[in-house]
Amino acid sequence: MRTDVKRRHDPALRGFASDNYAGAHPEVLAALALANEGHQVAYGDDEYTEQLQQLMRRHFGGNAQTYPVFNGTGANVVALQSVTDRWGAVIAADSAHIHVDECGAPERVGGLKLLTVPTEDGKLTPELIDREAYGWDDEHRAMPQVVSITQNTELGTVYTPQEVRAICEHAHERGMLVHLDGARISNAAAALDVPMRSFTNVAGVDILSFGGTKNGAVFGEAVVVLNPDAARAMRHLRKLSMQLASKMRFVSVQLEALLAGDLWLRNARHANAMAARLAEGVRQVPGVEILHPVQANAVFARLPKEVSERLQKRYRFYFWDEAAGDVRWMCAFDTTEEDVDGFLAALREEIGA
Repeated sequence: MRTDVKRRHDPALRGFASDNYAGAHPEVLAALALANEGHQVAYGDDEYTEQLQQLMRRHFGGNAQTYPVFNGTGANVVALQSVTDRWGAVIAADSAHIHVDECGAPERVGGLKLLTVPTEDGKLTPELIDREAYGWDDEHRAMPQVVSITQNTELGTVYTPQEVRAICEHAHERGMLVHLDGARISNAAAALDVPMRSFTNVAGVDILSFGGTKNGAVFGEAVVVLNPDAARAMRHLRKLSMQLASKMRFVSVQLEALLAGDLWLRNARHANAMAARLAEGVRQVPGVEILHPVQANAVFARLPKEVSERLQKRYRFYFWDEAAGDVRWMCAFDTTEEDVDGFLAALREEIGA
């Protein structure tokens, strides 16, 4: 098929900045081409979105209701809006994506108040939640209505099903609901070697944001309502928040490609394995400290800032705390052993090991 578009990047260029840097998995691209033929009803009344509903129920239980959206921020904002009142607040870790990396969208677009709690490893506990879980009858304070956790966390750590269940039981006892930001939910399931349902609907989560982009999709995420009695007016909120895709089949078919078989799991297991390989190699390099347990597809490390700055000229990655010299290295579904080994060789060269 003819195109006037020219390749404008070097496909051999690799990096460890983000799993969002990776392209789309070939099976996802094939699914998009398959869905592209002919006409389908717009705004979600298409065959692919209906099939996605069935697939999500297979993974998350018979009550699951799925609403495809464009991106993760949109998924989080729409999900949290649907389970809060205008005077409601959301308790989250101070490292949570909804607090640190969404440009205030939950507050400015969603009209929410975030009550954040410091954590050592990115994970909330019932005890940490109680630091902000109070004042429901105080008209001067935003009312805590939701606890939001991220799986896996922004620090690369993973909640066990038992930890999620304890949070859900604690929140529900206090009249609060639980939202799970699942931008990397597949990596968490792969790390735990359990079905996604074990730490979502089975554990008591009420609503989740399901991530596809970081695991091989071109674009597209979904809000999955696990407790239909908890969420309100999802269809209207999705449109109001500019997250209703007219050609929704192209979001739905990507998630179908991931979920119909085991592509979601294969991709996540591979990314996690590459992070484990990277971490093992880093431990052999003097002058580099790994900061958090490497449980999924992220490695957080501390090394001299000038070494990182030289290394960044060879491989893209981000500082996590530039003043401290902390960096984050992410692996993706298409990261190869050669990528990891080449990065480790460059790291040893720049640090003089």
